[in-house]
Amino acid sequence: MSNFGKLNLFDLGKGLIVAVIGAVLTAVLAIVQSGTLPTLADLQKIGIVALTVGISYLIKNLFTNGDGQPLKKDAPTE
Repeated sequence: MSNFGKLNLFDLGKGLIVAVIGAVLTAVLAIVQSGTLPTLADLQKIGIVALTVGISYLIKNLFTNGDGQPLKKDAPTE
């Protein structure tokens, strides 16, 4: 996990995984609710949800420290 106020490639990778999972679950929900495959308009909405979920995860990581504590700076290392 990256330091408070910073992101690293590991955070970006995990954000991508969260976005993909969010997109898949949103697609499954759309299929279950309508009983048909999603249309192009539905896929656009799913993409927006995935992007929102991924960005939300990155913002969460930006404001947490290396120990996962929100809005706290990292303890100094000796």
